[in-house]
Amino acid sequence: MTPADDQLPRIVITSGEPAGIGPELCLTLTGHDFPARLVILGDRNLLAERAQLIGAEPGSLEACRRFEIRHVPLRVSSQPGRLARENAAYVIELLDQALAGCRSGEFAAMVTAPVHKGIINEAGLPFTGHTEYLAEKTGTPRVVMMLAGAGLRVALATTHLPLREVADAIRPDDLTATLRILHRDLVRKFGIAAPRILVAGLNPHAGEGGHLGREEIEVIAPVLEKLRGEGMNLVGPLPADTLFTKHQLQDADAQLAMYHDQGLAVLKYAAFEDGVNITLGLPIVRTSVDHGTALDLAGTGRADSRSLRAAIAAALELCR
Repeated sequence: MTPADDQLPRIVITSGEPAGIGPELCLTLTGHDFPARLVILGDRNLLAERAQLIGAEPGSLEACRRFEIRHVPLRVSSQPGRLARENAAYVIELLDQALAGCRSGEFAAMVTAPVHKGIINEAGLPFTGHTEYLAEKTGTPRVVMMLAGAGLRVALATTHLPLREVADAIRPDDLTATLRILHRDLVRKFGIAAPRILVAGLNPHAGEGGHLGREEIEVIAPVLEKLRGEGMNLVGPLPADTLFTKHQLQDADAQLAMYHDQGLAVLKYAAFEDGVNITLGLPIVRTSVDHGTALDLAGTGRADSRSLRAAIAAALELCR
């Protein structure tokens, strides 16, 4: 490693659910040049086995001067596509080690490969998602999940909730805090001096003047009016079915959806291969792929690594 390489930012990558595509996505990174030193957390034997399956060189990562594998042992051996509850603790340990390194200053940012929430919960470890887990571990009272790609930055007012619980979760204080975090990080981390944010309504046609729901009238619109008084450029509440049209998106810097699928269905249609998940509000920089574990693709060599590469590029941009 040259002195110049040693000065590059260190980015830690968690390889995610061992039965999914995360390990092999990490193996594809050596074919791409990043202005960073990448530290991949995962079981070294697992990576070697997966490399053989997909026809990669087992030692290709560590042979590259800007890559390092930091060994974290599996609890039990892992087969592609076959989830094992015993490895849930391993997946959590990857996150904990990456977070500890970011908080100590060893790493400039963390990038996460996908995990399987269901198997973690089946193992008796309460886990709603990366976003919520990292918020709890850092003692951050509120974070915002945002996915970016294809010119969109779609943030969420609520994240992983059953649909029947969403309306009750759209509360004035929570929505106010979410918009403040979104606005602040667009300014501080993305360098947008005066971000223009489009805000979706909750109901069809943004409530149709109260005939299809009153959340827009009683909660969303008053919050937007209050924050406009603080100098934020907020547009809405807008009907979600037309918010993502070219006319509305012109000159918009971000979009706030009220619930998960309202915003992310559009984002993933537009940028599934190279979308990036970004957690706003954390004391560290964290980005992730915008897709799941793809158990059916694990071990086939057909998994697309563009989202992981985009997540690394986004992490580098944010930690600058």
